Amino acid sequence: MIQIRPVSDLRNKFPDIEKIVNTGEPVYLTKNGYGAMVVLSLDMYSRLTDGVEAALDEADRMAEKDSRRMNHEEVFGSLRRKINAQ
Repeated sequence: MIQIRPVSDLRNKFPDIEKIVNTGEPVYLTKNGYGAMVVLSLDMYSRLTDGVEAALDEADRMAEKDSRRMNHEEVFGSLRRKINAQ
């Protein structure tokens, strides 16, 4: 179940927030009725970011082997053409 709490709960009810995030669920915090932040366990954050780090490391290795460089329009223009062709 999605947990949405006021940001004041982070200070006033930290054990409750901690218990929720330790189950692997995020807690969405609001300030004045608007989304402000998300609290995640370290494990969940790691799972979300590890794939990104691995992909960036792979991109760095590929860039070392290839001297070609593309500008913004070349990269995103190519992606747009591929998406629009589907």
